[in-house]
Amino acid sequence: MFTCSPRNWPRLVLRTAASASLALACVAGQAAAAAPASASNGWVTAWATAMQSIPDLSNPPPLYRTPEVSGRTVRQIVYPTVSGRTVRIRVSNVYGRGPLLLTSVVLAQSAGGAATRAGTLARVTFGGRAPVMVPSGAEVTSDPIQATLTAGEPYAISMTAGAQQTMTAWHRVANQVNYVSTPGDHSADVAPTAYSRKFTESAWVSGLDVREPDAVAVAAIGDSITDGLRSSLNRNRRWPDALAHRLADAGHPRVAVLNLGVSGNRLLNDSACYGEALERRFDRDALGHAGVGAVVLLIGINDINFAAMPPREGLDCDFPHATISAHDLTEGYRRLIERAHRAGVRIFGATLTPASLPPAREAVRVAVNDWIHSSHAFDGVIDFDAALRDPAHPDRLLRRFDSGDHIHPSDEGYAAMAAAAPLDAIAKAAHHQ
Repeated sequence: MFTCSPRNWPRLVLRTAASASLALACVAGQAAAAAPASASNGWVTAWATAMQSIPDLSNPPPLYRTPEVSGRTVRQIVYPTVSGRTVRIRVSNVYGRGPLLLTSVVLAQSAGGAATRAGTLARVTFGGRAPVMVPSGAEVTSDPIQATLTAGEPYAISMTAGAQQTMTAWHRVANQVNYVSTPGDHSADVAPTAYSRKFTESAWVSGLDVREPDAVAVAAIGDSITDGLRSSLNRNRRWPDALAHRLADAGHPRVAVLNLGVSGNRLLNDSACYGEALERRFDRDALGHAGVGAVVLLIGINDINFAAMPPREGLDCDFPHATISAHDLTEGYRRLIERAHRAGVRIFGATLTPASLPPAREAVRVAVNDWIHSSHAFDGVIDFDAALRDPAHPDRLLRRFDSGDHIHPSDEGYAAMAAAAPLDAIAKAAHHQ
């Protein structure tokens, strides 16, 4: 029996036969976790997202109900952060509970909403063929596509699902409206008419690469504050978006910024709702993208908080309710630093932002931030805490930076975070200078 293990084959190229059975073959690629910018063969990831499993429940709460995708086309809008003329798309089934069958994949320029621009359509192939079947636990990378991508402009990736396909994994907080069509292959449609269903998650596409030998990528990885929770829908106002704009404006247009945040994510513990622990997903989600030369790490506030969350019957997103010390977090940071350095990647530690915590939990946050500053374990420090805190009440967000829940920044707060980042240091670290 032929099998493709994601543990042994971290990057797969699948070839499909034009038959009902879609016979599979897999080809080993270079290990993504050991691929710094100098070893990416001219490719750099221009846009990416981190996938999560969807709770497997017969009657899930509304937040975890998926759209009907069987025999329909999913159209997702993405914004690359570097430009290029040769493109490839990475399709993920890492958290799938069965094979993922896409019968057609198309890339086109977005014309707003679910519409695309006529004349920009590029059909995507895998091993020379249009259909692709991705085994559970695997990711695949498409053949190179000749298409011009411009940084900051929207592009639509349209994927027609097999007749029995369901959605069992996604990125839950996309802060971007995406679309599902009525039944049928509508991947080449220019008009938005068939795309009757909207959803604000993203699915299946984990990365969009361009061939740009002089470009590098910065992977921003963390929890909801990196994910951009409570930022404005469809406006790209997360702090990694603002950082990408600042880098381009400062004369670093060939530095991509990738958002690998997952809302609710923790450093040390998995969640049924909020994904694998960051420590477990770090090699794939931060180090595994093409051209990554630097990482910005912001994680830990949920580790501190979730012990105090009340247990819930049924779907308990905060389980396990583990009590985490400052030492637990800093030792976790040390392990990530070691893995980044082993892969030839520089890593910046970001201080944990104010969250109006009670005194005992606030003491843990302060201790973690003191260690980030004083340990010199990271290659650099970005002081998001100082950028956002109220000087009169340093355990709280400054009012104009508070989205209203006293934890997540407003759009202005996210912009202030990006403004605190040392641009030249990040760009030099990403280029390994």
